[in-house]
Amino acid sequence: MGYPSVYPTGVTIYNPERCWNGYTIFQAKDIGALLIGMNGQEVQLWKNLHGFPNKILPGGYVIGSTGERDSRYGFQDMADLVQVDWDGNIVWKFNKHEYIEDPGQKPKWMARQHHDYQREGNPVGYYAPGMEPKIEGGNTLVLCHQNIKNDRISDKILLDDKIIEVNWKGDIIWTWNASDHFDEFGFDEAAKNVLYRNPNLRKASGGVGDWLHINSISLIGPNKWFDDGDKRFNPDNIILDSREANILAIIDKKTGKIVWKIGPRYDTSEELINLGWIIGQHNVHMIPKGLPGEGNILVFDNGGWGGYGIPNPGSISGNRNALRDYSRVIEFDPVTLKIIWQYTPEEAGFIIPLDAARFYSPFISNAQRLPNGNTLITEGSDGRIIEVTKDHEIVWEYISPYDGKSSTKMNMVYRSYRVPYNWIPQLEKPEEKAIGKLDKNQFRVLGAAGPGRQKETIVSGTEEYEESDSNFCVITYDELKKENKLD
Repeated sequence: MGYPSVYPTGVTIYNPERCWNGYTIFQAKDIGALLIGMNGQEVQLWKNLHGFPNKILPGGYVIGSTGERDSRYGFQDMADLVQVDWDGNIVWKFNKHEYIEDPGQKPKWMARQHHDYQREGNPVGYYAPGMEPKIEGGNTLVLCHQNIKNDRISDKILLDDKIIEVNWKGDIIWTWNASDHFDEFGFDEAAKNVLYRNPNLRKASGGVGDWLHINSISLIGPNKWFDDGDKRFNPDNIILDSREANILAIIDKKTGKIVWKIGPRYDTSEELINLGWIIGQHNVHMIPKGLPGEGNILVFDNGGWGGYGIPNPGSISGNRNALRDYSRVIEFDPVTLKIIWQYTPEEAGFIIPLDAARFYSPFISNAQRLPNGNTLITEGSDGRIIEVTKDHEIVWEYISPYDGKSSTKMNMVYRSYRVPYNWIPQLEKPEEKAIGKLDKNQFRVLGAAGPGRQKETIVSGTEEYEESDSNFCVITYDELKKENKLD
């Protein structure tokens, strides 16, 4: 699918009466953590604070990362995980996970953090009533990397995913390594064969095998399932997802064992077939208590590519052998696997498969359940953030104008989060002005005429007219009609 080279940015739709109004934070690519109001006004920028992701805490604090490992030696390894105040002063930092001595680089401690973390007090990293993340003294779950060798998985060096818990002083008090639980992930023999030969090798980072690529971790948090006696959903347990293996899983915090899992295949039961293949997903979590849909699983199911198994025409090697060219956001019951709510190209008003790719982010992205029942969706690869109602109406839309300076000149947004106004006491509540959806059938951009431009003849019914504009202008359908240029 092609994309226009010129398109509007900023807030393009806003219905204040149907939105859950507040501030939204996201990473302005290659610039910093950006906080915006509902009309798109940029109210604070924490320059050079990387968002992997950025999360706001009450009081105007924000967590992010600073420094990134040289990509010749590490893949998406962040040096320091930090918490800064409103003025950008670092009030907490963690980096003492691994002492790194890369060739030609100054040796230093690194967190090797990637993709996610959670601060004690809130299970999912976004606003939930009565569950505020601690701004001081709390523990933090951190998703990290560690290079390992495990011949049961592959004879290549693996980029293993590791979850650690650190206290406020930076001491590591709990650890979990994904490779220790290889047999619990449910790979069949075909997948194991493909994994052994090519565990998703990252050649630009020394050829390590990014075999799972876990991209989200969160606590289960208080929930009705555990209250009813289902111990799999202990509030202290951790839910995660593997982007490369198409797996969602819950690990027991005490034993480390996987106690709930779907994937890597979605054709082994009627319930999984009805749920549909989840591919390359991001930001799986249980909707926190106190929010509409509490206890259900919410995930941005990217589509694109993912998985290991039998080769097919789209994957001659068996790597990334599950394919789908559109995304969906799904909310489902973790016990029955029944879909409770979804946002797919069909709900967006598109036709599957003809133009399904008009809702499609094959990488990054997330979804957040809001207190009024709406869902904030980050369609990351397009830099598009939307708030949709339960009946799928878009009541807020924002397009990031920041393309960045790196080789991938995209306006992509990894994640975004909405927080209430009162979490930012430094600011007055901003004015909220409605922005109606622009009717593209009544909007025109007329190009500038240059020397030697030929005249255009537009035929409308039996009438003809000649046009030769000399200036660039934006003109609506109604204005053209008033000038008798259109019927």
